[in-house]
Amino acid sequence: MPTPSSSQHLPFGENKGADWYGKDIISVKQFKRDDLEYIFGVAHEMRGMVERIGTFDLLKGKILANLFYEPSTRTSSSFTAAMERLGGSVIPINEVKYSSVTKGESLPDTVRTLESYADVIVLRHPETGSAAIAAKAARKPVINAGDGTGEHPTQALLDTFTIMEEIGRLDTLNVTMLGDLKYGRTVHSLARLLSQFNNIKLNYVSPDILRMPKEVMDEVAEKKVPQAEFSSLEKVLPNTDVLYVTRVQKERFEDPADYEKVKGAYVIDPAIMKAAKKEMIVMHPLPRVGEISVDFDDDPRAAYFRQMEYGLYVRMALLAMVLGKA
Repeated sequence: MPTPSSSQHLPFGENKGADWYGKDIISVKQFKRDDLEYIFGVAHEMRGMVERIGTFDLLKGKILANLFYEPSTRTSSSFTAAMERLGGSVIPINEVKYSSVTKGESLPDTVRTLESYADVIVLRHPETGSAAIAAKAARKPVINAGDGTGEHPTQALLDTFTIMEEIGRLDTLNVTMLGDLKYGRTVHSLARLLSQFNNIKLNYVSPDILRMPKEVMDEVAEKKVPQAEFSSLEKVLPNTDVLYVTRVQKERFEDPADYEKVKGAYVIDPAIMKAAKKEMIVMHPLPRVGEISVDFDDDPRAAYFRQMEYGLYVRMALLAMVLGKA
């Protein structure tokens, strides 16, 4: 396959790619199953091209504005790497406290300013619904990189792509989500996304005060997906195909005492994982703060660092799609 240039489109089904040109990516609710299959096809091809070539100039001349109101290591750096792998450039704004926001500038005004310089904006913001506000103000594509406790759609896409690449299927899976399910926007988005597939069963394991929100469970129930809640991992681990672990997020708690009660509720280590299948995976959006022992990292079922790499390919695919090059 020839090296793509800025004048070439990757051969992934032109009509489906055109559907996403100039579009915002705000919620997993935007994606139907055929959209996901298309995205994962593009991401898989991006993976192959990075492995063969490294970087190419598909998005040469395009500029991404990375606007992060909250700290980020993986999401921010992976979008930067994705844009640069595709030949584009990045305006990094990872310390909003040093920007005009500290002078009282509104989010819509900040977004309108940045789109004067950039072709696409990636936004992380602490308030739920902020990405939709930014998208309404902007004329150019806005990609939601996490809005408060709401959604994190690109994380859910890379999580689903990880399952596809690691296990080889997205139907007929028993998926267990463990930890902070109340505040964890990654599991909210992933549960919604997985409900698109057939024969999915979702297990939720958490302390009582960190249960999966009712509105998420209601949406999943509408898709006729079986769901069950547990306080212990013991009952569901032996039948689990995908164990998705989340950290208890201290920054989401108003009362520090509540955090202290639940911060160490579940820890994944080699001893616990003896009860799990040999053919399964453990995922985590990272960062971790003790909920997965480092002693488990060398286990082939530990997929969380490979998961981060898959995120690069998915975000490359999304950038190419919204900028009309997929």
